[in-house]
Order: sequence, then structure tokens, then C-alpha cells
Amino acid sequence: MPHILLLGAGFSRNWGGWLAVEAFEYLLSSPHLDGHIRDLLWSYNRTGGFEEALAYLQTEYTQRRDASSQERLTKLQTAVAEMFADMDAAFAAITNFEFQNDRAYLVRSCLVRFDAIFTLNQDLLLERHYLNGNVALASSRQWTGWHIPGMRLIPDEGPQQWSPLEPAKFSVEKTLQPYFKLHGSSNWVDRATRRQLLVMGGNKPSTIEQHPILKWNYGQFKGYLARPDTRLMVIGYSFGDEHINRAIGEAADRGYLRLFIIDPRDLDVLDKNRHLPVYIADPLFSRLQPHLVGASRRTIREIFGGDRVEHGKVMRFFASG
Repeated sequence: MPHILLLGAGFSRNWGGWLAVEAFEYLLSSPHLDGHIRDLLWSYNRTGGFEEALAYLQTEYTQRRDASSQERLTKLQTAVAEMFADMDAAFAAITNFEFQNDRAYLVRSCLVRFDAIFTLNQDLLLERHYLNGNVALASSRQWTGWHIPGMRLIPDEGPQQWSPLEPAKFSVEKTLQPYFKLHGSSNWVDRATRRQLLVMGGNKPSTIEQHPILKWNYGQFKGYLARPDTRLMVIGYSFGDEHINRAIGEAADRGYLRLFIIDPRDLDVLDKNRHLPVYIADPLFSRLQPHLVGASRRTIREIFGGDRVEHGKVMRFFASG
């Protein structure tokens, strides 16, 4: 019975990471942006957030290919890169990743139990505080370590950067816990273009198709979900990416999926129509509702920081049946 983890921005939020609305607030104060780009951020704030503003500039540059559209796109991309750098500096300064010291209730003791970890986050929180020797030491299933399948560390280039292997070398090692970054990472580099390998803005599936490692990672996500009796825990994901929802929905349609959600919004994160004056069930909620085996509206900080009752409920996710 495979146990799979999917992480969104709400996971990193427990250690101070920014949600999308907070990213908007950060970008407003960026010295790299001009009035035109700030107006653009405001215009998309209530609909798609800064990623939609980025999508607009990406489309503008694709259509026009002139110096002014390139300059606007570069300004916002520079501000976003600086945002990730500032967030990573804060994560690097964290002296204790855990919220208490009882091994049975450590966040690490939960993470090592998953057959695979997938994340939509592009920050380096887990690289700094989980992906180390503790994976092997804390493992109850004899992982000998961890790896980021299909990626290699670039030597001698200052801060740690990773680049993709050749597609023929993409593989998952049986004794190493796999960690897949579905939308790339702030420290991933496309060695051909020397640009960050990040999926942001508009038409994410199209961007994923252009990069073999991201296409393969998405295929791995769908492959793990296709296994019989898969259990998927989702932490801090707002169900806002259609290609991710489609993969989860297809797994549910096959009848095997068991889903557990951890989010302060509880099941409202799925049923976004719940508070409408005239209720119409959200199609995604209707599709996934029969497969829900539990949920928690407590934060990770609460669950793994001393709330033994809620911790016990969450850990039943790993029980058979």
C-alpha cells in the first residue's frame, strides 16, 4: 500500500514561508519593480495573484519580443528570484526544524514513512532541514538515504545548484527516499540556458512539457497515484493547479485512491463553493469526496508540537485498511 505525500506552500508556512498573498506583499515592496508592474500585480491580486501577473508579462514578451516587454518580464523575474533568496536565508537561519524533541512526534519521523514525497514548493526548506543523514537515521523502513531523482549537484559553483541528468539516466533508487519537485526549484538550473528551472505563471503544463525532468516528474506523480490502494496525504496545497488536480482526479476515478488533507481551511480547500448563498457542489469536491479518509485543520506546528490527540488522528493515515 503506497503512501504518497504532496506538499504545497501551506507546509512551508509553518516555518515562516510565504503564501501566495504574502508573496504579493513582498513583491510590492521590491525596488526592482516600476509603477506599471505594481499596477499589474494589483490588477491580478484577487484572481490569480503574482503568478498571473507573471503570466501576463510572459505572454506579452512572447507576442512582442521587443526590448520593453523583455525589460518588464526581467524585472518581475528578478524580484521573484530575490524573494526566494530572502526566504531561503530565513530557512537557513532556523536552528530547530522540530517543534519538540520526542522522537515519536517529530516531523521527520512522519516524513520518512512515505514511499515518495512530491512538492509544488520551490523553496529549500526540506533540502536544508530534512534531506540529510537524518532520513536514514529516523527511518523505520531502512531507507539508506534520500535522493532527488533525475538531478545532480553542480560542483564548485558557490551556493548549491542542481541540474538535470540526461533523460536516459532518470531513475528512482529503491533504497533511497525519492523527493520530487514538480515545479522545479529555486536552486535548479537549466545548464543549456543557465536559467533557473522554475514553473511559474501561465500554462504550467506547457512549461513542464518543455523540460524532460519536469515532464518525467509529473509522470512519476501520476504513476505513483495509479498504484492500487494508494494513500495520498496533501499538506498545504490549495488545489489551484489544474494539471495536479487532474492527476489526483484520475486516480480517484480508478477507485483505489485514499485521500487525507491537512489544511487550516479543512475541506473548504476542496469545496470552494461551500459558502455561496446558493450552494452548488464544487466538481472537484464531488469527485474526491468519496475517497476522503480524513482531514485536519490544525497546523503542522500544532500537530507535531504537542497536540497528541490530533497527532494520533493524523498518523492513522498509515494504518492498513
